[in-house]
Amino acid sequence: MILVTGGSGYIGAAVVHELLSAGEEVRVLDALAHDQEEIASEQERSGAQVVRADLRDRAARAEALEGAEAVVHLAAIVGDPACASDPKLADEVNVKASTALIEDARKAGVGGFVFASTCSNYGRMADPTVPIAEGGELRPVSLYAEQKVGIETLLLEDPDGLRPTCLRFATVYGVARRMRFDLTVNEFTRDLWADRDLEVFGERFWRPYVHVRDAARAVCTVLGAPVERVAGQVFNVGCSAENYRKLDLIGEIRKQTDRGRVSYVPRAEDPRDYRVSFEKIEAETGFRTRMTVPEGIAELLEALEAGKFDDPFDGRYRNNA
Repeated sequence: MILVTGGSGYIGAAVVHELLSAGEEVRVLDALAHDQEEIASEQERSGAQVVRADLRDRAARAEALEGAEAVVHLAAIVGDPACASDPKLADEVNVKASTALIEDARKAGVGGFVFASTCSNYGRMADPTVPIAEGGELRPVSLYAEQKVGIETLLLEDPDGLRPTCLRFATVYGVARRMRFDLTVNEFTRDLWADRDLEVFGERFWRPYVHVRDAARAVCTVLGAPVERVAGQVFNVGCSAENYRKLDLIGEIRKQTDRGRVSYVPRAEDPRDYRVSFEKIEAETGFRTRMTVPEGIAELLEALEAGKFDDPFDGRYRNNA
């Protein structure tokens, strides 16, 4: 049985779908903090077990871990704005509860632990024109990334027991069962589709991007890979051709819609600037992404036009208030 913490979330719901489709036995641990009861109920009807509880709940962790052979740890206060707005909660969940889960998993004899980390760990690169690989310097510039680096370090200090794998996801985008519009590609596409004014800062800074379904496929690929190839390893998750500046993203959206207005403004609070190499995960596991940002933009526009989201500006579609 595979335990997926945060399994009813943006990436988590996609991971659970992939695992169930592959015939795996799945258990979800999720607090359903973003009104995901409908998703959780759908998952139960599809054969997953769902523990509706907070990661900080010791008894819930014990219940969720019972009989688990592997853990996919996605549950977190996700993203720089959400962590910055409530640092205490971010510490409780992303550090203390994650540390407790790791210790509980060790005691329970779990033999595989996939940890959702982030390419934000690379922060502000000295030379962002040269793509950085997994062994490059980590320069986190946000609380969220600092916390991810800390848990990575904890897991990799003792790789033999849990046989951990840390996945540094590129910035995720795309239509998902638990939708988020507080992510760059999704937000920009929504705002311009809605004929709004969009202010863009740091337009020349580089970031990598990965579709949510590709992120989920990467998790499943690692779970199914030979242990000797993935245990104790860190993998960037994305595609080297999918590094974009915000300026480039606007250009791709503009190819598909002429709605809305864009202005570029100076702002200093988000200095992240990094291009990332993704060769390692393909070399070691054979994983390759299937979606591109332009395809994701088209998918988003189609979903918005079809009224898939009753109000795409509703607060439930974001992780930060």
